[in-house]
Amino acid sequence: MRQDNNYAGRRSRGGRRHRRNSNDGAPRSAAKAPVKLTLWQKIKSWFGGSLAKSSAPKKTSTVVVTSSSTTNGARKSESTRPARKPEVVDVTSPKLYVGNLSFDASESDLFELFKGVGSVQNAEIVSHRHTQKSKGFAFVMMQTVDEARRAVTELHDKEFMGRKLVVSGAKTSDVRYSSSDTEAAA
Repeated sequence: MRQDNNYAGRRSRGGRRHRRNSNDGAPRSAAKAPVKLTLWQKIKSWFGGSLAKSSAPKKTSTVVVTSSSTTNGARKSESTRPARKPEVVDVTSPKLYVGNLSFDASESDLFELFKGVGSVQNAEIVSHRHTQKSKGFAFVMMQTVDEARRAVTELHDKEFMGRKLVVSGAKTSDVRYSSSDTEAAA
């Protein structure tokens, strides 16, 4: 479809411009396309980074991932990043958080472990709602706050079923317990 010179440069109904060749039918000269920058390169150039430096391909650092097999034949991947330090929560209630728990541990195993420190009201392992598999942490309710404090001092960083436990006070809402309140209730 060839266009008349009167319509060159006008927009069509679709919003596109009609172009005509400068040589009336001769192909246009090939212009060098600009180098397309990645989003990161655009952001870097916006904040004052040199465009010449950012247009060159960069070498990226890779994270070394090693695989090791577990006892049940499944494979898990371990990255080389440092382990995250658990948040230390003061013991202000008889409820304790138990983290880094083995996925094979049961509530009766936890009950027996904490029964060696003091009297345990209940032990509950948190599990995924659909698959019913352990999420690797639990909550244990001791009888008194003093027993909970003793459990933290004795069982934190203790090896249990092949893993070092993280035992600390559980984050609670506005309810605060004192040792005299729980002893009076018992």
